[in-house]
Amino acid sequence: MKTRIAELRKQQKLSQEELGLAVGVTRQTITSLEIGKYMASLQLAYKIAKYFGLTIEEVFDFSDMEEL
Repeated sequence: MKTRIAELRKQQKLSQEELGLAVGVTRQTITSLEIGKYMASLQLAYKIAKYFGLTIEEVFDFSDMEEL
């Protein structure tokens, strides 16, 4: 899954560590989200989107996911 996390984080001059602390995960989790290695839970996606003042859809790109 593609995300805008790295772009948004850099715009606000945040480190991965700082964002992780703000949303309750490790720096490694933020790294994994940014490179698409890990898919955020709904709860984590909400926390990240809320942190940036955006909707989940504005942060996470669901276009490559299979239709249910």
